[in-house]
Amino acid sequence: MAKNTKSLLGGMTVLGLTGIICKLIGVLYSIPLTWIIGADGLGIFQSVFPTYNLLLTVSSAGLPVAVSRMVSHCMAKDDPRNAKRVFRAALWLLTALGLICTLLMLVCNPLLVARVSEPQSSLGFYVIAPCVVIVCVLSAFRGFMQGQQNMIPTATSQLIEQVGKVLISLPLAYLGSQRSLAEGAAGALLGITIVEALALLYMVVLYLRRRGSFDAIPQLSNDEPIATKVLSKRLLHISIPITISACIVPLAQFVDSAMMVNRMVASGLTQEAARPLYGLFSGLVIRLINVPTALALAVAMSLVPAISAAKAINDENAVAHQANLGVRFAFLIGFPCSIGMSLLSKQIMSFFYASTLSEEHLRIASELLSMSSLTVVLFTVVQATSSILQGLHKQRIPMYTLVAGVGCKILLNYILVGTPGINIYGGPIASIVCYSVSMIPNLICVCKYGHLKFNWMGWVVRPGLATLAMGIAVFIARSLLPINRIFTLLEIALGVAVYFGTAILVKAMTPEDLRSLRRSKKKG
Repeated sequence: MAKNTKSLLGGMTVLGLTGIICKLIGVLYSIPLTWIIGADGLGIFQSVFPTYNLLLTVSSAGLPVAVSRMVSHCMAKDDPRNAKRVFRAALWLLTALGLICTLLMLVCNPLLVARVSEPQSSLGFYVIAPCVVIVCVLSAFRGFMQGQQNMIPTATSQLIEQVGKVLISLPLAYLGSQRSLAEGAAGALLGITIVEALALLYMVVLYLRRRGSFDAIPQLSNDEPIATKVLSKRLLHISIPITISACIVPLAQFVDSAMMVNRMVASGLTQEAARPLYGLFSGLVIRLINVPTALALAVAMSLVPAISAAKAINDENAVAHQANLGVRFAFLIGFPCSIGMSLLSKQIMSFFYASTLSEEHLRIASELLSMSSLTVVLFTVVQATSSILQGLHKQRIPMYTLVAGVGCKILLNYILVGTPGINIYGGPIASIVCYSVSMIPNLICVCKYGHLKFNWMGWVVRPGLATLAMGIAVFIARSLLPINRIFTLLEIALGVAVYFGTAILVKAMTPEDLRSLRRSKKKG
């Protein structure tokens, strides 16, 4: 297998395993958080988080990808001097954008509180505001490391974030909750700010320690140093469409945070009944959905620098090979995760939240998870294809497709969530339509610009057969075994074993893939 393929799979492995661990820690974090601040406190927490997430995305989503792409381009051409100049230009831009967004959150606090119709969210907006500039600066360092196709620093900083949330955010939430639900939610948000500062400190120390070895890389390219102003323009040119693409889903969540509770009230529910339902969907179900999507993000983050490096030296075969690999792994990851989580939704929700949720809330959350799980495969393919297109300098295409998808999502949320008898269940339906609308044109464009043919057998049929075998095994086990934490783990293990065994049997996954992943794991 080619060296760049090993590097790509190595990046996927490191980030994927770390992402799964981080997301599981995040789920485990939500259990005591729900116990400490309750469903109502979780509703307050979730009324703040989408706004923070949107401003964070506006300020930091596109530039790290642009940094990663430009740094990998320079390194492929043996030009470390300009790679470092790219990083410095990006660091200044991200710091400035982060400061602007932090100030906006502080100054516009009353407007943000009024928008979410939640007076108790004011303190939460104040304490999370500094986190925006911190994560912006952190993302500049991550982009620089990823551009060198070194995913370990990013993975380590993600672990610091998640472990720190448990060790710092939960105690602060508990201390705050002794006074009020609002202060409990604010304590959890303050903990996130502190933890992100620790992750940034780690990246800065690592950068300073490794600066000498990077400076020692020989400058073999004859390219002249590029002016900071020119680099800044290039970074913005690349990052603006990516930022717009990345903002679309948080923007939809931002709209949902203001709209969904009101639309549920319009469907006939009271404010008191609607608020915890929104907290269950956005705070618990979506958090569980994010566990397998960590693998999708690992694929996406590895694809951009790898494809950009291949494109820098005009290696069309490498571009096509890695694009095919990225889409194939997206389907390999997405299919079993979607079907497995959907079949075991009640078992999974009971595993984590049986002791913290009422029987009625547990039932509703399980049904929402069963529906929402079907978005995993769609999201995974959208992430992979978007990253391939970004690496191919076609970053505007995923922006347009996501705009179309999210437009459908907002419209359907407004209609369905406000319909009596549907209310909160309209959320998963709208998400399925959103990612379907985005995925189909993305796949067409990847085939066109990546010089690929749609690989029905490798992408859909073989992973689909392995998923079918897994689904049958899980369905039988689920029917025979009672709901119990040990049995749930056994059902998941059975599903994984049947899927991998069948995937190898039908050649959805080859022995060469497994050997490469093992080598990458050892290397990581």
